[in-house]
Amino acid sequence: MADQPRATGRRRGGGGAARRAERTAVRIETARYIERNIPNFEILTEEALEIIEANAETVLAEIGVNFVNNPGALELWRDAGAEIVGERVRIPRGLARKLCATAPSSFTQHARNPERNVVIGGKSLVCAPVYGPPFVRDAKGGRRYATMEDFRNFVKLGYMSKWLHHSGGTVCEPTDVPVNKRHLDMLLAHMTLSDKPFMGSVTEPSRAQDSVEMCEILFGKDFVQQNTVMTSLININSPLTFDDVMMGALEVYARNNQACIVSPFIVGGAMAPVSVAGTLTQVLAEVLAGIAYSQLVRPGAPVIFGAFVTSIDMNSGAPTFGTPEASQILYGAGQLARRMKLPFRSGGALCASKLPDAQAAYETSNTLNTALMGGVNFMLHACGWLEGGLVSSYEKFVMDADQLGVLHKMAEGVPVDVNAQAMDAIAEVGPGGHYLGCAHTQANFQSAFWRSQVLDYKPFETWDEEGARDTQALAAERVAKLLETYRQPDLDPAIAQALDSYVAEKKASMPDAFM
Repeated sequence: MADQPRATGRRRGGGGAARRAERTAVRIETARYIERNIPNFEILTEEALEIIEANAETVLAEIGVNFVNNPGALELWRDAGAEIVGERVRIPRGLARKLCATAPSSFTQHARNPERNVVIGGKSLVCAPVYGPPFVRDAKGGRRYATMEDFRNFVKLGYMSKWLHHSGGTVCEPTDVPVNKRHLDMLLAHMTLSDKPFMGSVTEPSRAQDSVEMCEILFGKDFVQQNTVMTSLININSPLTFDDVMMGALEVYARNNQACIVSPFIVGGAMAPVSVAGTLTQVLAEVLAGIAYSQLVRPGAPVIFGAFVTSIDMNSGAPTFGTPEASQILYGAGQLARRMKLPFRSGGALCASKLPDAQAAYETSNTLNTALMGGVNFMLHACGWLEGGLVSSYEKFVMDADQLGVLHKMAEGVPVDVNAQAMDAIAEVGPGGHYLGCAHTQANFQSAFWRSQVLDYKPFETWDEEGARDTQALAAERVAKLLETYRQPDLDPAIAQALDSYVAEKKASMPDAFM
């Protein structure tokens, strides 16, 4: 799909002028979410899966999980048949899995532009940008605290990025806006500066409720209750702890039919065992408990089986990314999610590097490729992540978003129809010829090969004459071009005014708080 602003100025006739105009016209094009035509990679045997599943049931039944500062949750669990001692919930074998069975295997998240709707589950892969960093970095200003202007810029970049299907949530944490009010500005940015799907606030249950109410203005109250228009990230305080803030947000979203990513946040060796099988056991136990609780709140509420797992550097204690162990855990968690018939969230453009450099590229590519092969359905942090998630990088945002196009191409698989077999081309060229001018090449050259919009393919001499720019410099140029050519998507003025009024009234109703 392409949205093109109306051309201005005098038109020039002729085919050459038309082609030049076509090449230079501003396009806002979004690829459809990925639908895999390739098999998932499965690393665990049937025996290994059964062992992990049995061990997770043992964890729930004998060790239990804590639901802290949440008497209502304890009552729901007690009524469902769990054993409650203090804030510890022990869940009988099979109960959590039985409760999880009411969750849908896939669902559609609606965007305000229906052409941007995404299906989460099955063979799909939906890519959303980085989430949560308090800092931003760009080539000109370096590393600094994020502002609301940065947030809006990242929403614009996400809207302009062809291979990004989702606007995300907290693409950076705008520290110049009070903590208790910034969620309103962030949601307003997603709703007005983009028409892609987005995420709701989870930092306090009342902010989740604000998210629902703003969506009711944007989509209509009945539509929100009958359809999913938001995803939200509900992190578990690993190991085995469910706090009242995250669970309170989950309760709001589940009651209103909005999707929750129930996701352990694990640094292996610190918040889970150092072994892959041990970590997967804990991941499964936590996800089972969290998703089961969402179904106690509202059977049939949409959920996503989440797994955010990284290992730890045993010398420094710092988290590491793009490691083989993290890939093994992602592959295994994907298998466990599919056995539960649930959508799966994991992966991303994860790296520990401080700059968008070779380390960042290696670590990021390892995780992106693993996510594609591991059956991920919703990939948060798909672009822009830097420095272990502390930084949203402008340059890395467009570098990563560009590389998501590779995943699209890989997911297509290898066609073997008559055109793909190219027998006519082989016959036309014959021994000793070349294919550059043959009919098959002429008919297919525009779509035959994926092409980067950031990386440099020019001859050395041309590259040198243009300033010998490295990838970060090329990405900075791309950022500037996207922001310069950004065009805001149309929105009904009455809805825009209602959203502005809601935000203004909410902000006026409470004093600023920065804690």
